[in-house]
Amino acid sequence: MLTPLSNPSMDTSNYSNTKKRKKTHQSPEATFQFELNSCSKNKDLRGAIALYEIAILQKIRINQHHFNALLYLCSNSVADMSLKDLSLDYGFRVFDQMSILGINPNEASITAVARLAAAKGDGDYAFELVKSVGKYNVAPRLRTFDPALFCFCDHLEADKAYEVEKEMGAAGVSLEEQELAALLKVSVKKGRAERVYEYLHKLRSSIRCVSELTSQIIEDWFQSAEASEVGELNLDPRQVKDGIGRNGGGWHGQGWIGKGKWAVCKPNIDANGHCCCCHEQLACVDINDDETEKFAQSVAALALEREVKENFREFQGWLEEHADFEAIVDGANIGLYQQNFAEGGFSISQLDDVVRKLYDRSKKKWPLVIVHNKRMRGLIENPSSRKLVEEWKDNGVLYTTPNGSNDDWYWLYAAVKLRCLLVTNDEMRDHIFELIGSSFFNQWKERHQVHYTFVKGNLKLLMPPSYSYVIQESEKGSWHVPVVTGNRNEESSRTWLCITRPSTDASDDVKTCENGNVCHHSD
Repeated sequence: MLTPLSNPSMDTSNYSNTKKRKKTHQSPEATFQFELNSCSKNKDLRGAIALYEIAILQKIRINQHHFNALLYLCSNSVADMSLKDLSLDYGFRVFDQMSILGINPNEASITAVARLAAAKGDGDYAFELVKSVGKYNVAPRLRTFDPALFCFCDHLEADKAYEVEKEMGAAGVSLEEQELAALLKVSVKKGRAERVYEYLHKLRSSIRCVSELTSQIIEDWFQSAEASEVGELNLDPRQVKDGIGRNGGGWHGQGWIGKGKWAVCKPNIDANGHCCCCHEQLACVDINDDETEKFAQSVAALALEREVKENFREFQGWLEEHADFEAIVDGANIGLYQQNFAEGGFSISQLDDVVRKLYDRSKKKWPLVIVHNKRMRGLIENPSSRKLVEEWKDNGVLYTTPNGSNDDWYWLYAAVKLRCLLVTNDEMRDHIFELIGSSFFNQWKERHQVHYTFVKGNLKLLMPPSYSYVIQESEKGSWHVPVVTGNRNEESSRTWLCITRPSTDASDDVKTCENGNVCHHSD
C-alpha cells in the first residue's frame, strides 16, 4: 500500500478529530468514501492525503474511484505554489501505486497525470501517457491531449505540438479555439508561415468568430517581419478564382498572395458587407463542393431508408433532367402560413405570390414548387385554384410528392443537390433533420434559406445575409477576421480585423480609414 508521507506538517492522528463523521455506526469504507467526497468538493488536498494514509493503516480497500479522486486533487492543486511540490510528488506516487496494485487507469486517471507531467514541464511524458491509453481500452478526449499540447506550445516545441495534433486527428478528437490558438501562436513565434496559414483556415472552418485573445495572435503574425516576407507574386488569378468558387466563397486556400508589409485595421462593415477600410465586399460563405455532394448523398440515403425507394429514386431521376432551377419552394409551408388549420385552410394565393416574386427576381426563371399529392388533389378539385395549378404544371413549376411520402426530404434534397435557394420558414429542427447530423447544416442554411412574411397580405422575402460572420480570405489575398468582444450571439458585440497588403505606391506607415480608425502597417 501507499507509504505515509514524511511530512512534519501533516498530523494524520488529529485529522479524525477535525472532521465530524456523518454517522458513527458507518463502516470504515463508507466513512472513507463520504469524507473523501467532502475533500474533493472542498478542494482539500492535504485532508485527502491524510484520509488516504488513515485508510492504508486501516487496510481499507482503495479502488480506481478513490485513486482518481486524489489524482484529480493533485492535478488541480499544482497552480498553488504552496502545494505544487506536494501535488507532484504525491500524484506520481499514487499513479505508481495504481500500477502496483493492478488497477488500470481510465481516461480521468490519464488526464490527471498528464496534467501533473505538464506542470512539471515534461510534455514528452504527458504525450506518452496519452499514447498509452489504447492498452487500457480507453478512448482519449480533448482534455486528455491538452496537457501535452499546451506544454509543447508553451515551450515553443512546435514540431512536437504538431505531432500531438496529428495524434488527435487519428483519435477522432476535434480541436477547439483554445487548442488552435495555441498552435497558431507557436507557429507565429517560430515563423512557420505555412502552419500559420493552415491554422487560420482551421479557425475559419471550425470557429468562425474568434476571441480577442486569438485576434491578438493573428495581429502579431501580420505585424511581424516574417509575414511581410512570405507570399507569391505570380499566383495564377484564374486558379485563385476557381478555388474561391470551388470552396463556396470567402476563401481560396492557394496560399499567401503577394509580398510586403501588411496593414491591420479595425473597420466598420456596413449592412451589405462592404469594408470601409479596404473597400472589399465580404462574401456570404457557402459549403464547398465536396461538402455539398456529401450533404446531398446523406439526405438521399436517409430518404431512401424512410421513403418508398422507387418514389424517391424517380424524383432523383426527374431532378437530373430538370436541373436548371435557382429556387425551391416548400409549398405546404407557404400555403399553410397564418391559415386556420382546423378548417384545413391552404392559401394558394400566398404560394402564387412567392412563385411570381421569385420569377421576377430571377429574370423570368420559374422556381420549383414541391407539394404533397394529397394537398394538390384538393387544389385541383377547387375550380378557383385549378387554373393556376394547371398553369404551374404547364410551366414545369410543380412537383407533387406521392401518397405516404414526407415532402421535407424532397425539397431539402432538391435544394442541396441543385445548390438552390430554399424558400421556407421551417427552421429544420425536427427529427428528420436531426438525423442528418451535419456539422455544416447551419452554414448551408445561412447561405441558402429564404424566409418570408406576409404583412397585410403583402409578401416580403427575407433573403440570405449579404455576408457571413466568418474569417474570410479574399481573391486579392487580404483577410477579414470577425472578433467576439462580448456575447457570441449578439451581432453588436462583434468587431472585425481588416488585414491587407497596401498598394505598392503607399509610402506612409499608417493610414486612416473612413471610420477614423488608424491602420497599422507591419514593421
